[in-house]
Amino acid sequence: MSELSAVYLPEPTVGRLLGSWQPDVPALLLVAVLGGLYGWGVVRVRRRGGSWPPARLAAFVLLGLGTIVVATMSGLAVYDHELFWPAAVQNVALDLLAPLGLALGDPLRLAVEGLPEGGAGRVRRVLTGRLVRVLTFPLVSTVLVLATELAVYVTPYFATALRVGWLHELMYLHLLAAGCLFVLPVLTREQALPAWCTHPVRAALVFLDGIVDALPGLVVMTHGTLIAGAWYLHHAPPWSPDVHHDQQVGGGAMLGISELVALPFLLVVLAQWVRAERAQTAVLDRRLDGELAPAAPAQGPAGLVRPWWETEEGEVAERVRRQGRGD
Repeated sequence: MSELSAVYLPEPTVGRLLGSWQPDVPALLLVAVLGGLYGWGVVRVRRRGGSWPPARLAAFVLLGLGTIVVATMSGLAVYDHELFWPAAVQNVALDLLAPLGLALGDPLRLAVEGLPEGGAGRVRRVLTGRLVRVLTFPLVSTVLVLATELAVYVTPYFATALRVGWLHELMYLHLLAAGCLFVLPVLTREQALPAWCTHPVRAALVFLDGIVDALPGLVVMTHGTLIAGAWYLHHAPPWSPDVHHDQQVGGGAMLGISELVALPFLLVVLAQWVRAERAQTAVLDRRLDGELAPAAPAQGPAGLVRPWWETEEGEVAERVRRQGRGD
């Protein structure tokens, strides 16, 4: 028993999962670089007299960077080599939840507003470049996200990553980048999508993406063979559940998280749609007010405004005038 306790981690509880942490140097560097660049952009915008919404800053830091930290350094990372379900939660968090948080911070618009004019122009040229246009084309990016998730679990990719440390880190980055390809262009205020991708189309694409994102979880739950089975059978601690049951738990967690992420994603797109409609209506109202501005009303003695039936022509006005004279 003393030998086993030296080799295997203790059985995970809520307290151990919350209290167990381990450093991940590549993930820390990525978080530091992204956070530093975002903070520099916010400072630049404010020094120019502009403002940046605190809600966007909070979403980027807490939901975006915070998810990366939790996925790669919390108890999920401590137990991902012992159990399948923590690894599954890690992967779906990096693929779906972290990109949503980063996109809500709108780093693309921040880069355009924070950089000098030349730098902002280069960012816009990159966003409208052929390669980026192809990769972020809605249907292409959706297929890339699905292909990434399936490649992790139906090929030797995941099993090899458990054995090779640098490939494990590369898998983290691969999942994060694939998720960002779809979410960032949809939520940014920059024109990063084709003109036909109006807000109703984006809402439909997000709804479709929510259905597609559920497929990897279903595949994992119903997979006939064990995913990285040789690894988890060999490294299964004495307290672990059946390896097949562990895989089903992981697939269920993937399915649940994907649906939980899809709902707020869709709500954000719908909220953007409502704001865009209000802004467009306000612009049209101002234009109509300018084009159809009524003539200044005629004034009588002492600057008093004369009633409309005395200043306008027409059958109704004439009837009112005749009735007034008869009275």
